[in-house]
Amino acid sequence: MADQLLIHDDIKLYTTSDKFYFEPTINPTEILVIDRITGETAVKDINAVKIPIPPNAYKPVCGFLGSIKLISGLYLVVAKYRILVGKINGQDIYELAGTDIIPYSRSTNHLTNKQIEDNNTYERMLKLALQTPGIYFSYGYDLTHTMQRLHSVPPDFHKMSLASRADSRFLWNGHLLKDYSHQQFARFALPIIQGFVAINRVTVNGHQLSWSLVSRRSVDRAGTRLFMRGIDAQGNVANFVETEQIVERGGEKSSFVQTRGSIPLFWTQYPNLKYKPAMALSSEDHVAAYTRHLRDQLQKYGNQVLLNLIDQHGKEESLERGYRAAVAAAALPAVRYEPFDFHAECRGMRYDRLAVLMDRVAHEQTEFGYFLSRGGTVLLRQSGVFRTNCVDCLDRTNVVQSLLAKRQLSAVLRLLAVITADDQNPHLDELFNSVWADHADMISTQYSGTGALKTDFTRTGKRTRLGLLRDGINSLTRYYKNNFSDGFRQDSLDLFLGKYVIVEGEGNTALCPLRRHRDWKYLTFPSVLLVAVSMFCASAALPTRGNTELLLYLMFWGAAVGATLSFIFKHGAEYVDWPRLDSALVASRAPPPPSL
Repeated sequence: MADQLLIHDDIKLYTTSDKFYFEPTINPTEILVIDRITGETAVKDINAVKIPIPPNAYKPVCGFLGSIKLISGLYLVVAKYRILVGKINGQDIYELAGTDIIPYSRSTNHLTNKQIEDNNTYERMLKLALQTPGIYFSYGYDLTHTMQRLHSVPPDFHKMSLASRADSRFLWNGHLLKDYSHQQFARFALPIIQGFVAINRVTVNGHQLSWSLVSRRSVDRAGTRLFMRGIDAQGNVANFVETEQIVERGGEKSSFVQTRGSIPLFWTQYPNLKYKPAMALSSEDHVAAYTRHLRDQLQKYGNQVLLNLIDQHGKEESLERGYRAAVAAAALPAVRYEPFDFHAECRGMRYDRLAVLMDRVAHEQTEFGYFLSRGGTVLLRQSGVFRTNCVDCLDRTNVVQSLLAKRQLSAVLRLLAVITADDQNPHLDELFNSVWADHADMISTQYSGTGALKTDFTRTGKRTRLGLLRDGINSLTRYYKNNFSDGFRQDSLDLFLGKYVIVEGEGNTALCPLRRHRDWKYLTFPSVLLVAVSMFCASAALPTRGNTELLLYLMFWGAAVGATLSFIFKHGAEYVDWPRLDSALVASRAPPPPSL
């Protein structure tokens, strides 16, 4: 398996008053020309185009990511900087390290002041989406597909452009490249994924190996932690991630795939200033949506073991019961439900109890197997996957996925005669743990805004008090971001992924989704709280009156603090930074939408 068609890497971008020219740096035979006025795009023979500016008046770029429409018109999106991660299947893999967003229009004179303001906001959203860590690409390897999928396609598949043949679930700039899927753009349109990629060259018992970990986040139902939960009517679940562990030795290539995703029921957990907002199951047809999701998973991955790590008692109990009921009602063949109350089983930092779960699924892991090819010939195929979830599909999920991956890595290294059952490989173990902890932090940052919890166990194999302290800091940071900044982040994702598309004339009169009047309570009560807290602290720290008068002052301002806090938390949803572009999300939440 080899990708035949390579995308141009180093490119000279020439910008004139009416056109963009993308000229490949190495052996150029074609040139991409974009008309800034009409938006027309074409790839032409290099000898048929005369660039009307000096040869050295170019901007170096390393990839064409597509274009997107904002209020002022189309914007060009290009990759400016990259970081080499390593090689998979002999092709370089890069992490995106910088982008540029260039308007087609040369001025904003055709816009009103309000439209300019909104357009600037959309630009900030676009930049935020592109600045999110963990965006990767390759000029020759298809990062959107697993090795097994790439070995299961007809020969003509590899003659298609990387963008047109990409798995649409993981093509992060699919919306930007929607007008560039034609084969003429095959060597310019650069597909990207968001997730995690780590590639390491290791030596084990004298054997030179490449060990890689690749995770792909789905664009379907993509979002932030509390604003995107559960499933939709099409069977897409929030925070779906496909994770592939790859081992390469010469012509031998092995791949092991796992998935994670939100509990496939209709449920929400909208932020309302409480540390843990209540989870709510809706009255929609859970079984139909669950069935649609699992049938798609069965078709794509084979047999399914559903590892559900949420609590079986307390606040998470209703979700566990609902999930169990949907599995039983659908009664799909080749699907097994395996609940494991992670917190109850591992209480008191007894993470060694995870061995109980590993023993329960050991038979199925052996049965599912993994992909293995030698010299292009497929020797083994993976026949099923573990679909793991907790509430967020982040912390508990990553711990269990790393244990399954470690077991598979040992199995394939034994099969390749790299190690024996009794071998100890502390260097490889340390590297494995470190990479999986980095993986946890990256996926968590993309979804929740902070690094993962419980990574001390992933890195060291045990729970530590320092790890608990770090988890506490991350939890508080998550609380702040999920309540006060994730609305804008959700809007950024919806804009970038094309879930929200700017309409003609937006920014005039009623077409102003970004500008809403804030309710008077939004500023009044936080201001009162600030004054009350300040006066309470001043009265306590600077007592200039007698004890009785001081006590009355403290009681009064203490009562003011308590009353104001009580009011704010009672109306907590009105102080949350809600998304403004996703009308369905805003309309579906309870309580009624606050005025923004």
